[in-house]
Amino acid sequence: MGRDVVRWPAEAMERYRKAGYWQGRPLGDFLARHAADTGGTTALVSGDDRLTYAELDARAAQLAAGLADLGIASGDRVVVQLPNVPDFFVLLFACLRIGAVPVLGLPAYRRSEAVHLCGHSGAVAFVVPDTDPASGFDYRRLADEVREQVPGLRHVLVAGEPGPYLSLADVEKAGAGLDAPDGSAVDPRDPAVLLVSGGTTGLPKLIPRTHDDYAYNVRASAELCGVDRDTVYLAALPVAHNFALACPGTLGTLYAGGTVVLSPSPDPDTVFPLVERHRVTLTAVVPPLAALWSQAAEWAPEDLSSLALLQVGGARLGPESARQVTASLGCELQQVFGMAEGLLSMTRPGDDPERVATTQGRPMSPDDEVRVVDADGRDVPSGEIGELLARGPYTLRGYYRAEEYNRTAFTDDGFYRTGDLVRVLPGGDLVVEGRRKDLVNRGGDKVSADELEGHLRAHPAVLDAAVVPVPDEYLGERTCAWIVLREGRTELGDPGLDAFLDERGLAPYKKPDLVRFVDALPVTAVGKVDKRALATRATN
Repeated sequence: MGRDVVRWPAEAMERYRKAGYWQGRPLGDFLARHAADTGGTTALVSGDDRLTYAELDARAAQLAAGLADLGIASGDRVVVQLPNVPDFFVLLFACLRIGAVPVLGLPAYRRSEAVHLCGHSGAVAFVVPDTDPASGFDYRRLADEVREQVPGLRHVLVAGEPGPYLSLADVEKAGAGLDAPDGSAVDPRDPAVLLVSGGTTGLPKLIPRTHDDYAYNVRASAELCGVDRDTVYLAALPVAHNFALACPGTLGTLYAGGTVVLSPSPDPDTVFPLVERHRVTLTAVVPPLAALWSQAAEWAPEDLSSLALLQVGGARLGPESARQVTASLGCELQQVFGMAEGLLSMTRPGDDPERVATTQGRPMSPDDEVRVVDADGRDVPSGEIGELLARGPYTLRGYYRAEEYNRTAFTDDGFYRTGDLVRVLPGGDLVVEGRRKDLVNRGGDKVSADELEGHLRAHPAVLDAAVVPVPDEYLGERTCAWIVLREGRTELGDPGLDAFLDERGLAPYKKPDLVRFVDALPVTAVGKVDKRALATRATN
């Protein structure tokens, strides 16, 4: 992947190896070890189906052989848009054996995001389910649209009824009897996965997580959270999301030899019976879900007493909400502040409850380097608010194929400019105060204002648009779009905004929650749109 990926400096790589953070092994090599040692232990639970470690390893090896037979090779990118199903993990471990790089998209993505991911990554394959049972959305039609716009895409693989495409199950069957790659040829310095950023500048950027750094991310977070063979982790959030995948998430649980229970939905009616049935001990949610679960627990008949630790991240959880979660669910709470780009800050199991309620914890690694700076890049005094900069053994040094953007996203000495505003307390705990980035954090789903504004301006009736966040008790923030209509237009007319954004293939969660019309957008003294003024008006 050459110049597309920015590596750590040689001195840093050597230091991380000597410290034992980087172990020079493929990310998924633990699966084969578990299959050999305790192969009969349950690895995955999905509905009434179970996969043992031996079965998961065997299926991944067979699918790896089938993918290799299709011509998918080391370094090839494979865009994956699967929900919380066992096939996601079979495919993930198969790709890791080959050295192919999964590009992990969320199930909610539609044409706009899928075309971007496939095109920008240079993907050779796109893997989707057949339909979404809840909405009826047909991913095979999405694949039709993606293939029209990304001619380099060679394969579409479907988990389920394939329609005109290849069945993922048939590719796996075709690997029977073929030699399966074992991952031994993988360079641990190369990307293991490409994660999707919640970026602020248009469509998502791609985050290269190497075998070395992501394996450390998985291992260290699992150890910090006390994950072991007795852990039963409930995947309530999409497993393609970094939080549910590797913090410690599903991979951390599998690394430790525990059991992962896959939930098709995070709603309490679905989740609580799974907690009771499988005696779930650990799960992760975003703040709106934490609030919903807390309310539902007051009347839910299910026994939730097995739940020992609830991680809450993706957005800041306020102190009052944190205290309510602990009281309602009767489990320990862990605040998690992190990013797919790397840095993880967590409260620790056993921390004082008030510390857990009021802070976002301490950085995970002894070699996490953190700076808090003002607008001019100068370090602020201890305890004051500034922008968080981060550098360390699992924080990227550059986005994939983003040379120009990387010049401003990183300092000259390799610190990542997170865009988050924080305070650092005397004990090293971080308190998140906001962010510089032009981003709406809608219940943990990041909506780029720049991207949405571009879609809105494309409407034939729209002259200009600005998107701002507004506070929301449930989601944390909602998206408010301020729209200036073209001269002579008094309304959007046909097509309506929802239909227009659907036509443009925008994920539903990115649509504006509120739409306000204005004759002109306010500007600052230097001529920039005054989004602070718009945000204030939106709440009045």
